[in-house]
Amino acid sequence: MRQLGLGRQFGRLAPRLDGAFGADGVFAHDRLRFVDFVDDVEELLEEVAWQEWGDKEAVDGFEEFVLQHYSG
Repeated sequence: MRQLGLGRQFGRLAPRLDGAFGADGVFAHDRLRFVDFVDDVEELLEEVAWQEWGDKEAVDGFEEFVLQHYSG
């Protein structure tokens, strides 16, 4: 997020993602279904984009960029 200029948003988002990963960095499947985690992250990204740009088209473009960037 820092590379995208959105680092200041991370401090607010991090607590909402707390518990999704164990101390070893492995996704905590026993606490949260992965599909629910992905849905939550999608909503968080949309919220960040809306707060930053306030534009539906920008929100959709940002979400697409992030998903392509991190999916490899």
